[in-house]
Order: sequence, then C-alpha cells, then structure tokens
Amino acid sequence: MTAVLSKVDRGRVQETRPRAPRRHRLSKLDSKVSPYLFVAPFFVLFGAVGLFPLLYTAYVSLFEWEVGADNPTFIGLDNYKTLFEDDQFWNALFNTFSIFVLSSAPQVVVAVVLAALLNENLRARTGWRMGVLLPYVASLVALTIIFGNLFGPQYGLVNDFLTLVGIGPIDWQASTFGSHVAIASMVNWRWTGYNALIVLAAMQAIPRDVYEAAVVDGAGALRRFFSITLPLLKPTLIFVIVTSTIGGLQIFTEPKLFEPSGGSGGGTEHQYQTVVLYLYQSAFQGLDLGYASAIAWVLFLIVISVAALNFFLTRRAVR
Repeated sequence: MTAVLSKVDRGRVQETRPRAPRRHRLSKLDSKVSPYLFVAPFFVLFGAVGLFPLLYTAYVSLFEWEVGADNPTFIGLDNYKTLFEDDQFWNALFNTFSIFVLSSAPQVVVAVVLAALLNENLRARTGWRMGVLLPYVASLVALTIIFGNLFGPQYGLVNDFLTLVGIGPIDWQASTFGSHVAIASMVNWRWTGYNALIVLAAMQAIPRDVYEAAVVDGAGALRRFFSITLPLLKPTLIFVIVTSTIGGLQIFTEPKLFEPSGGSGGGTEHQYQTVVLYLYQSAFQGLDLGYASAIAWVLFLIVISVAALNFFLTRRAVR
C-alpha cells in the first residue's frame, strides 16, 4: 500500500512540476536540428549536380539514344557489351593508365621532396612557396601551348637538347610512349607544386618536440624523415594520392590540346586518346549518348576501384 501511495504521490509531484521554459525547449531543439540544417545545402547541391546526373547517366546507358531522337530504344546492357568488345575503348583505357602512372607516381614523390625542402629555414620562404604554385594558377591552355612547342617535332627545345647530347629527335606526337611522356610532363608541371603545398601544411603541423626528442636520441635527418615525417603524413598522403588518382584517370584537357588540330581522336592512330576523350568523341561527334553514357559509368567504376585500391595500399605502406 505504501509503494502504491508513493507512486501516486510521485505522479502528482510530476504533474505539479512546472514545464521547462519555452526558450529552453527551443534551444534544445536547435542543438539537435541545427547540425543537419548546416550540412543540408551540401547534400541538396550534391543531389542536384552530382547524384542525379550520375543516376540519369546510368539510365541513358540502357538505351540506344542518339541526339535528337524522339523515342530512344531500350536495349538493356547492349551498350556495355559493345563497349567491352570495342578495341578503341581498350586502347583509350591503356593510354589513360599509362599517362596516369607516368604523372601521378613521380608527382607525389617530387611533391613530398619539394615540401621537405620548403619546410627548411630558407631565405624568402614565402616567395619560394608562392613560386611553386604559379603553374597551378597559370592558364592551362597557355601551358599546353607552351609544352606543345617544347615537344615540337622539328623546332622543339626538348629535341634540340636530345640532339645536343647525341640522341636523335623524337616525334612526340606520333610516338605512343613519347606522347604519354609529354602529356604527363604537363600534368606534373601543373599539379606538383599544388600537392607540395598540401604536404607542406601537414609537415608544419607535426609537433617540433617530436623532432627534438629524435635529435636527442641521435637520429639523423634521413632517419627523422622516414621514421617520423612520413608516418605522420599518412592521412595527407592518402588524400593526395586519392585525388591524384581521380584527376589522373579523368584527364581530358591536356591530350585534347596536345593535338595540333584540337580534335578528340588523340592522334592519327589514337596513340594518346584517353577514355574521357573517347567519351567526348562518342557523345558530341558520334552523337551516341547511350554509348557515351556507358563509357562514363565504366570509367566511374574504374576510378572508384583504383582510388580505393590506392587508399588501402597507402594505408599499409605508410606506417
């Protein structure tokens, strides 16, 4: 009976207890809802310009959809079947990976070395740091024209240097490997300084007392770099490698402008035509939107797979 009365009394006390002020309730609601409202614009924008085009591209890839067609024909996965039997696509994929390897791997290594040099006590450090960013700020079209002249087959400065050291001139645009080297040089020139500044910012965030303790223990400069700097740079290196992978596999402007006529064929024999160039050719010259959409989705899956592979390999390699 006493227990029953105590429950009843407790209920009465709760009924007579004043409710929380309205301002307090609104503040509590604000603390719960505000974070979602703050991030909502990004997801709305991503859904409008990112997710919806991606899903719509997948939808278009299931049709024989030509520009101006009133009634596209549903053909299922035939576009993908045709794509995997297309020799030009496999050639473009090989060119894409070749240029990607020749650009991204040296780019990351040089960026780390350059960041280590810029992290030293140099005179006019700000000027040097701004200088490595100039290729990124400069117009990509202008840089491509300059490199096109540097790698010119007749009067290019690179061929003049090769002739000077006893190596014959190379027709960079006609050669498969030569054109890949030339295009990769453009990519490295443009992006190495940008990545170096990202790595430099991460280096400067490493506590100084860690290096001081290593010096007390007798560790040399190389030992400190490989045992302290590189392991602590792991998150930044993962970011740089993944972004370089995404950008490298979607390369478009450099090979398009490297061709004198500015076409999307990637040379007379498609020797430096990338997957995005082939996509552009299929969509805007061949006017086959369904086939181009299939290329876009296959490229999307390849980029995601390679980026994920690089992510896991980098996590295991840099400790």
